[in-house]
Amino acid sequence: MIPHVFVIGTASLDILHLAGRPVHTIGGAGLYTALAAFRAGAVVGLLAPRPEPMPALLQPVTERLRWLGPPVAPTALPRLEIVQHGAGRATLLHASWGAEPHLTPALLPAEVHRAAFVHIAALSTAQRQLDFLQALRTARKERDTPRFSVGTYGRLVSGETAGVRRLFEHADLFFMNEHEARGLFGSVDQASTRPDALLFVTLGAQGALVIVGNQHTHIPGHATPEVDATGAGDTFCGATLAGLARQESPAVAAERAVALAARTVSAVGPAALLAEPGGEDPHPASDQVTGAP
Repeated sequence: MIPHVFVIGTASLDILHLAGRPVHTIGGAGLYTALAAFRAGAVVGLLAPRPEPMPALLQPVTERLRWLGPPVAPTALPRLEIVQHGAGRATLLHASWGAEPHLTPALLPAEVHRAAFVHIAALSTAQRQLDFLQALRTARKERDTPRFSVGTYGRLVSGETAGVRRLFEHADLFFMNEHEARGLFGSVDQASTRPDALLFVTLGAQGALVIVGNQHTHIPGHATPEVDATGAGDTFCGATLAGLARQESPAVAAERAVALAARTVSAVGPAALLAEPGGEDPHPASDQVTGAP
């Protein structure tokens, strides 16, 4: 089956410090985005370094996504260590991009060009994202299919501002949070797009903005107890893309995505995204994430 949403990015093995205790879980912008798109109803492909053998924590992912990518040793996966402080605040203690350099545009499968949306998740540099975007745009046969989406993060906005601006100018859709929007535009109020592009700005507990041209539409947030805010923005991204693939309006897709992001932050890691729709997580967070990867 052809993916409705295809994600380019990475999966990682992470350590989160929650309420003073270390917790082993899975993460990565690519993984969160892909799992959220799946949970929101899309058929999803993921191009990311694929560990062989597959670590136990990542095995449920292979049941949900068409995971393609260069085979790597599990020890070569990217790794993050993060302290969560609550209220959406976190400190990155350690980051390793691991086997990300193995991920190149030459690995793009033919099916990527038949997806409704292709998302380039945050990578180690804006230039690596630009390389993928250029390759995808060069190979696109028709003007509107697929549409290309890009995400970013704070270090790229501050350290590679020109590269992020080029990504923004050439992508069909762009996802960022309010801090990144201030870094790129000066203020969230000044954020705007070209007429045929979409910008989504997440606002934490306050929800999100859908921006087309100079028009800003606010999507209210959902009050929820915060356990782990890691991946909330990527969850919003994946769920929004799934809604757009179903031909929902940007505002409706974003409204559903805000709700899924709220559920995600109420659990550890992507546990809420791995839950069965309409049911309980078959791998409870207390069992899934406390063992070593």
